[in-house]
Amino acid sequence: MTETEKQAALGPDAASAAPTPRRRRRALRLTKRDRVLLIVLLGIPLLADLAFVWFPAVTSVVLSFTSWNGVGAIQPWVGTQEYKFAFTVDPQFWPAVLHNIIWVLVFGLIATPLGMLFAVILDRNLKGSRIYQSVFFLPVMLSLALIGIIWELMYSQNYGLINTLLGRTGSDAINWIGNPDLNLWAVLVAASWRQVGYVMILYLAGLKGVDASLREAAQIDGANPWQTFWRVIFPVLKPINIVIIVITVIESLRAYDIIYIMSHGTVLPGLELLSMLVTQYIIGQTTRIGYGSALATVLLVIALVPIIIFLVQSFRKDEKA
Repeated sequence: MTETEKQAALGPDAASAAPTPRRRRRALRLTKRDRVLLIVLLGIPLLADLAFVWFPAVTSVVLSFTSWNGVGAIQPWVGTQEYKFAFTVDPQFWPAVLHNIIWVLVFGLIATPLGMLFAVILDRNLKGSRIYQSVFFLPVMLSLALIGIIWELMYSQNYGLINTLLGRTGSDAINWIGNPDLNLWAVLVAASWRQVGYVMILYLAGLKGVDASLREAAQIDGANPWQTFWRVIFPVLKPINIVIIVITVIESLRAYDIIYIMSHGTVLPGLELLSMLVTQYIIGQTTRIGYGSALATVLLVIALVPIIIFLVQSFRKDEKA
């Protein structure tokens, strides 16, 4: 039976829906200019990704098995010695891990729900809603370094706004950054100031895309606003939730700029973070490239967990679609 007879047997719909080999060849046929353009558009980002992301990452993993100090040839090969030193000897390692965990928890349990709350409120088209959105989103447009400078001035022991408002001046002034019991929480307040606006704008974008008929159907069924959000709207925002979880974890692990500014580049007690330790050992005064690379590898492994979860969720969604 020829191809034409087969299509005739299946009917006109099947004949029109099934792509013929000629159509397929026509769709895949690219001119020389198209191929060059395709290579340029794909090749440049791919090379940039390999050069600036994967090459440094793989190099860090390799260097983590050496005790190279940055001078001369890369030697000697010490295996997992640097990792054992981090896990069992370095007094700053586990406090840094704990502080990173606290950072993730504060962002996940305080900043994210607060940003979601602001998004839900602003989604109700309140009077002056755009002004409120601009006010909350303004910190997101500022770099973490600039936010660090702003909050350093507010936390200043001698002339800071917060000590002035609390009436703590002179010898009674609170040293917000120098006190190891307070400095992490003080920096987290400053970082959350920006993170709340970031989460708010993501949730607000997601809420604007929710089908209005879902809310109307919930109201017809007698659901109150609380039930409508948690049982109807929130499940629809699942893709946004996944993105925010990944962003929250990554932002927590790569926190560096704001602490570097507020601690003037030194790893203060109470402000140890893995990113600060990596910088201290790779480009600081005590240069230990091998040990700094081992810490960077630990940080890379921790950061890959949410990324892998995100990719698995995305692939499952594509397969279902």
